[in-house]
Amino acid sequence: MNDSTDSPTAASGVAAAAGVAAPVAQAALDVKVSGMTCTSCSARVQRKLKKLPGVDAAVNFATETAHVVYDPATVSEEQLLQTVRDAGYGADPATTGGVDPAAGDDRAQVSSLVRRLVVAAVLGVPVMVLSMVPAAQFDYWQWLCLALTVPVYVYGGWPFHRAAVVNLRHGAFTMDTLISLGTTAALAWSLVALTIGHAGHPGMRMEMALTARPAHGGLGEIYLDSVAMIIVFLLVGRLLEERAKRRSASALEELLKVQATEVLLPDGRTIDAQLLLPGMEFLVTPGTTIATDGEVVAGASEVDEQMLSGESLPVHKTVGDEVTGGTVNTTGSLTVRATRVGRDTVLAQMGELVAQAQLGKAPVQRLVDSISQVFVPVILGIALLTLVGQWATGHDAAASFAAAVAVIVVACPCALGLATPTALLVGTGRGAQLGLLIKGAEVLESTRRADVVVLDKTGTVTTGTMSVEAHSDDASLLLAGAVERHSEHPLARAIVTAAQDLAGAAGAGADPAAAPGGVLADASDIVATPGEGISGTIDGARITVGRPHHDEALAAQHAHPEATTVEITREGNYLGWVAVADTIKDTSAEGVQQLVDLGLEPYLLTGDHQDAADAVARAVGISHVTAGVRPEDKVAVVKKLQDEGHVVAMVGDGMNDAAALAQADLGLAMASGTDVAMAASDITLMRNDLRAAATAIRLSRSTLRTIKGNLVWAFGYNVALVPIAALGFLNPMWAGLAMACSSVFVVTNSLRLRRFQPTTG
Repeated sequence: MNDSTDSPTAASGVAAAAGVAAPVAQAALDVKVSGMTCTSCSARVQRKLKKLPGVDAAVNFATETAHVVYDPATVSEEQLLQTVRDAGYGADPATTGGVDPAAGDDRAQVSSLVRRLVVAAVLGVPVMVLSMVPAAQFDYWQWLCLALTVPVYVYGGWPFHRAAVVNLRHGAFTMDTLISLGTTAALAWSLVALTIGHAGHPGMRMEMALTARPAHGGLGEIYLDSVAMIIVFLLVGRLLEERAKRRSASALEELLKVQATEVLLPDGRTIDAQLLLPGMEFLVTPGTTIATDGEVVAGASEVDEQMLSGESLPVHKTVGDEVTGGTVNTTGSLTVRATRVGRDTVLAQMGELVAQAQLGKAPVQRLVDSISQVFVPVILGIALLTLVGQWATGHDAAASFAAAVAVIVVACPCALGLATPTALLVGTGRGAQLGLLIKGAEVLESTRRADVVVLDKTGTVTTGTMSVEAHSDDASLLLAGAVERHSEHPLARAIVTAAQDLAGAAGAGADPAAAPGGVLADASDIVATPGEGISGTIDGARITVGRPHHDEALAAQHAHPEATTVEITREGNYLGWVAVADTIKDTSAEGVQQLVDLGLEPYLLTGDHQDAADAVARAVGISHVTAGVRPEDKVAVVKKLQDEGHVVAMVGDGMNDAAALAQADLGLAMASGTDVAMAASDITLMRNDLRAAATAIRLSRSTLRTIKGNLVWAFGYNVALVPIAALGFLNPMWAGLAMACSSVFVVTNSLRLRRFQPTTG
């Protein structure tokens, strides 16, 4: 599994599952950070937090959150919040694992951007038209442009200027530094040209400037159109980014919105769902949402669990079945006893897992963070060299200045900062909709490199529920069931169930193994012999159910290699046999083939006997089988494959799989399994289906490809356009448009993951 995790709880679970000492208990805090405008901001907040003793932090620009792990004995929660505020940003404890669907400040931020954009566009577009269309120019048109541009610069550009000043006070350079510096320089140049130079005379005319080359020389050139339209374009880009960031987190928001707010009690009262306590009973009427996790104590119905598993078909629930909060009751009425409430529910844990994954950073993002710390100073240096170089090669001051401004504007690293977090937001959110919980960004790289998948048999490839596959005759089955009623072994439960079904259907009161009414007869003097079987007395005869020794039972065992065969004797004389097998899931063969199609070689791992393991492997298309293994042997198998150079994925569900899941490079756990297995895994599959494992790997790989595609574009955009701007072939206004379009492209490309669909047979 991964070397690191964002969650202290998960880290402790993995350590326990792997048999190593857990780390010292630490506290975790999710912080809503407001005022960040680029990846440089998030990197600076992260550095400030990490300077505190015993603190580790991951700050995500796209979610505007910080996940902080700290030692409460050394640092307080208020100190952490104050550190963020001292860095120049707002800080408040976040809800729902770092994502607050009802955050009003997010909506206020979008509304503010809309207002600023409207004002900037209404005033800025006439400036562009007057500056670029000579026929529209009249005496003193340039002064009207100045009057229109100043409000755009001050009001429209205020978010950029304010952030630049705040960051400069702390000795930091960010994207806003570039924007503010570029527009301020262009406006200052224009003011000087209008007041001191000769650009303010009545007959001044300008032609359309598609490049940075001015139509006039010296102080006869103004750049008011660039100032106004750069701000307009950047406001458009930032507005689209904000809305896209809200959309990219919408899957998690929708997941959390399904929680019921009220609950109906058996006495007819309605109370707030948050007042439910474990052990309390509540009613669920048709068409309503189940308020919390619980057990059905009365009634039967079909429950829509699409929110949980991604499956559209409802699941039948009756007395004794577990139900999950957030799922929808469709037909009948249910009485449910609450078993888990609040943060302990499956829905809350799903939200926590998804939020933690979205807070994490893929390994490739660490490279981006390192680059972003030096990016702005480097660009400022390039702009200065451009100014000097253009002047030294014979271009006038206006052309040299325009080229330097274009470099500053076009190089803003918005796209670079959004490339990873937006794709991660959308990918993990889409996974939650499909019942796939990806625990961290580091998982993505493991899914790409994995070339071997180790599959646990029981509960993963098979149903994990034993059932009678065949038997020699009904009388022998009824006798076996009567004796096995006194055992809790899974084989015994399967035989008893089959015998009871047979007795009930036949109503065979005359049979010595069945009482009147189709109930199995009583057996006395029960003796269980470990490794051999169980015996009891029925109507004075000693009946034994155990390992096959007679030829007929041994032949039956050979005929049913996938099953465990027991023989039944009376007073030592052979009577018959029963073959009990763990049923293969209907979807397992298809799931194995999908994993093979993804380039993974499947291995079957089980504690069952070799014949049963071989039979299951043949049925689902697996050629590598290791049987008769204990939990520590499973770890050894995974290690052996890793030592051979393989990157190993493992799919399991039981407590005995936990150590192997932790050892594997990529662990995938069925949610129907144990909590220990899920704690030790990287991906939790809410559907108890191998096809979900293939879908999780495909989605993870698609997310990683999207991240890398975004980064290629973001890096390529800067590598291509910065030299063009430095050579003087890009007008500052068009540089602003190119920068805004680059950010929009990255976000839009990430949003394509919302359309990801699982493979179906």
